[in-house]
Amino acid sequence: MEVSTKPILTEDLDVKPSQGKTSVLKALRNNKVAYGSFWFLVVIHAVVFLGPLFWTTDPDTLQDAGSLASWSLQHPFGTDDLSRDVFARMLHGGRVTLIVGLAAMLFSLLIGTVVGACAGFFGKVVESILMRITEAMMAIPTFFFILVALTVLGTSPAMVILVIALAGWMEIARVVYGETLKWKEYEFVEAANASGATPFRILTKYIIPQIVPSIIVSGTLTIAAAILTESAISYLGLGIQAPTATWGNMLQNSQQYIWTAPVLGVLPGVAITIVVLAYNFLGDGLRDALDPKFVKK
Repeated sequence: MEVSTKPILTEDLDVKPSQGKTSVLKALRNNKVAYGSFWFLVVIHAVVFLGPLFWTTDPDTLQDAGSLASWSLQHPFGTDDLSRDVFARMLHGGRVTLIVGLAAMLFSLLIGTVVGACAGFFGKVVESILMRITEAMMAIPTFFFILVALTVLGTSPAMVILVIALAGWMEIARVVYGETLKWKEYEFVEAANASGATPFRILTKYIIPQIVPSIIVSGTLTIAAAILTESAISYLGLGIQAPTATWGNMLQNSQQYIWTAPVLGVLPGVAITIVVLAYNFLGDGLRDALDPKFVKK
């Protein structure tokens, strides 16, 4: 019997996505906290990335108002100990912090997806090697690994992003690994294999698209973890260095003025807290919305 070489699509095998975009959006809207978090993050990203186009004060320029000046129309958040505009530094520092979080998340997703998908799909020796590496990385205290790596490799923005990504891909790999094991047993994957599709095509065209919802949820939570990690290492002086502002190193610079000018620490601290919480709430909401068990039709 001749086997057809025509690519087999999930539609041909009556395999349909568990949910449509409409049901996912509806489920997300029903979760008021997650939906509110989504729009809050849209607003905060717009303010941080577009704000410097309108508020053109240089974050590193010394202002005539002097050091630790109070709030005014010229300086809405006052000035810091070096007489720099705090509002401008919050905008530029937020931009750097969010870019670090987003970039670290993308690198983590790339590494975790490749490792998890290859381990789950190919199995045997590939699975043993990749999953043992994953487990070994998980056994290393994450924060200790980051501190040692940055001490040895330097604290440039690119290195900070890379080190945070290398410390955060393991959970994503485990999620993708489990999902790949599940999906590769489905009939449409077996049919694609029987039709002569290459392993690369099966993995990229048939399995990974089914894992995208889990990857999205993992990515959302990874951004929150990356922002928190960047802030922590910057606070310790091993993150992105001055004069480049980040919310983390603004916290470090403000600690000696906690009683005389508490706003210098409160502003970046509150910003980090609410952004991380919003990403976590959004991740929880997306998990529920993308899981068929939580969607009410």
